Amino acid sequence: MVYLIDASVYVFRAYYSMPPDMVDREGNPVHALFGFARFLCDLMERTKPRYLAVAFDESLASSFRNRIDPQYKANRDPAPADLKLQFLRCQEFCKLLGVAYFASGEYEADDIIGTLHSRLRAQGVHSTVVTRDKDLAQLICEGDIYWSYADNLKLQYHQIEEHFGVPPERYADYLALTGDAVDNIRGVPGVGPKTAGVLMKEFFSLEELYDNLETVATLPIRGAAKLSAKLMAHKDAAFLARRLTQIVCDMPIEAQREALQPRAPDMTGLSNFFDLNNFGPMLRRQSERLVQLIQS
Repeated sequence: MVYLIDASVYVFRAYYSMPPDMVDREGNPVHALFGFARFLCDLMERTKPRYLAVAFDESLASSFRNRIDPQYKANRDPAPADLKLQFLRCQEFCKLLGVAYFASGEYEADDIIGTLHSRLRAQGVHSTVVTRDKDLAQLICEGDIYWSYADNLKLQYHQIEEHFGVPPERYADYLALTGDAVDNIRGVPGVGPKTAGVLMKEFFSLEELYDNLETVATLPIRGAAKLSAKLMAHKDAAFLARRLTQIVCDMPIEAQREALQPRAPDMTGLSNFFDLNNFGPMLRRQSERLVQLIQS
């Protein structure tokens, strides 16, 4: 089992939930860094992972999706300057802790996780995807786990449909129909979760749906008689949305499982890192325990 961690979820969670008065020696806020570090150490102590990788987002406006649609995520404010610094230090912490991490200006963390998931599955390794991002549900296969760590919610493959409304294989198409306000993806106007859910139970994909629009009027959907015309009028928007919602699983990245084995932490480097960020003894003790865990 490999643990694939969607870092941004937990960095943002700490940034907005922890007291912002935690500062380093130079007065820079470090509360998001501390929260992420605690989360990562807690997860490693709890799971004792054989393989682990952390995926970071680098920019809201530089991925290939922004070239496909300039409005993609255009509704989001830029990350505060102090948060950008903390993201960089989170990556530094991973390096000192001996944990493999990945970031890309071209692809998003979801794509990194998708690619690692795909490559490792080909090597016979199942994945636990650690996130609260619903988009990553589309990756879950038999033997995998979707884990919302803070909620302690674990979903196996057969539970994804019950929780999210559609099976993993159809989730990107489902979002293409409904749109995604969080990412500023339009989708098909007037098609909400209930309608999209019925369509994705009847048809395996957008392609199959659009090849059989004449049968949509017979489905138990409110307004079904006019739905075919609405879907046809917004066909291009639906397929554009699918290009945005579908996670890339073949980005150029090295993903041999041996490279994802946790290494012994750099205790000298971590000690200096903790001193710089004014961290107390808690993380130091956790790091020492992780050394023993990895060496055992």
